[in-house]
Amino acid sequence: MGSELVLIGLIKNGWPIVETVAVASVGNVLGSVINFGIGYLLHKGFMKSRLNHYKANLIRAEELFNKFGRWTLLFAWLPIIGDPLTLFAGLSRVNFGLFLLLVSIGKVARYAVIATSV
Repeated sequence: MGSELVLIGLIKNGWPIVETVAVASVGNVLGSVINFGIGYLLHKGFMKSRLNHYKANLIRAEELFNKFGRWTLLFAWLPIIGDPLTLFAGLSRVNFGLFLLLVSIGKVARYAVIATSV
């Protein structure tokens, strides 16, 4: 909830909504791009053996990803499961353009909803 609280605080202090949502969204999407890149560069066996404390989240993300496909990336904004979803997208070699589009839609929508309800 860190970025959401900052967004709310900035908007309540008079920062313009559109620009604030844009900056927050770009920053959050860039974080997901980093996760995608890490997943893309590393193979699944390495990740599972070295990230034991994320193992349950990674396995859950993989199950969701396998069940619902690339559309799960629309939910990359969710706490706990969002980062593993973007990591698994990289591991699965999802087309980067599609990845960027779906993740961006989800994250911009989240910040827009938060900003308009302040």
